[in-house]
Amino acid sequence: MAKQLYKGSAWWALVTSFAVWLLLYAGLLYYWFDFTPGMAFTDSSVHVILLGAVCIVITRNLAYYRPGAGTMKFGYVGLISTLLTALWVFFARWILVTTYETDIAYIRWLNNAIPIHYIVGIMIVTGIGLRSQIWYDEAEKQDARERKDTVEKIAREAELFKLRQQLQPHFLFNSLNSINALIMLRPKQAREMVLKLSEFLRGSLKREDVQWVSLLDELQYLQLYLDIEQVRFGHRLTTNVIHDPSAENMQMPPMLLQPVVENAIKFGLYDTTEEIAITIRAWAADEMLYIEVKNPFDYQMEQPNRGTGFGLKSIRRRLYLLFARQDLLETATHENIYTTLIKVPQTHDKSSNN
Repeated sequence: MAKQLYKGSAWWALVTSFAVWLLLYAGLLYYWFDFTPGMAFTDSSVHVILLGAVCIVITRNLAYYRPGAGTMKFGYVGLISTLLTALWVFFARWILVTTYETDIAYIRWLNNAIPIHYIVGIMIVTGIGLRSQIWYDEAEKQDARERKDTVEKIAREAELFKLRQQLQPHFLFNSLNSINALIMLRPKQAREMVLKLSEFLRGSLKREDVQWVSLLDELQYLQLYLDIEQVRFGHRLTTNVIHDPSAENMQMPPMLLQPVVENAIKFGLYDTTEEIAITIRAWAADEMLYIEVKNPFDYQMEQPNRGTGFGLKSIRRRLYLLFARQDLLETATHENIYTTLIKVPQTHDKSSNN
């Protein structure tokens, strides 16, 4: 990118600028110094075309070589501008003297104009050189920023993918243990659980490349998980899923709720033989999707604040990677109720869903 000189409209702007300079200079020579039209146009063409070539040379040179940061880079531009301007004045005079070698008055005027030509030329060449230096430096910085953003995006997506993949073995291990326990005692329920687990995992595979899903899709996917857990725990587990219709199409990362509900079941059922009810509620407010999961726990046996485990930690990390915010997952306890609150901002870019 930084080594591309001019494209499209930039070339037209360059050509137009030199055409304007050529006509203005020719007009100045004609009206102010009483040159003939042919001589004015020739002098102007030689000076402007060679000056344009010099400007292109310095621009191309800076495209491929620029000193490091500091005053050295500007000194380099000044040195190159001085040399190129001197060559411009020399070759312009040589061409014009060769063309009008018998016109003594013109040659005398040309010699007297050398300091003016040199001063004007070095101002133009140096200005274009500095402009090119700044333009190419900014282009390189932009390239570096884009590369950095790309690398960070790839790293972020890789970590998100890793977090999502780590959830599956964690859940699969628990499910297979439960199936193993059911095979001898309740083989029919074991088969039912295998079928539901197969459907759940098939849905997981379909979501591997999906970045955003609607709340309704996530709740339907979560229901497959709840069906599996219902087979494991039977009447002991009751779930209430409540959501506002206005929040159904709001977007969220896929497979975000399953580890939260798994955590709720773990600390609600594992150390008790009683029935429990887990409540999952979702609503929308102020461009934010709120999802709340509540479960009872035995505060005499459990310390839920220590029991967030891998599931909630992974969710917190995923939300941070996606939104760069640490406040999107909250947990609280009140008496024997443990509450997990997930907040999903709706101001992110959801244009890509693959």
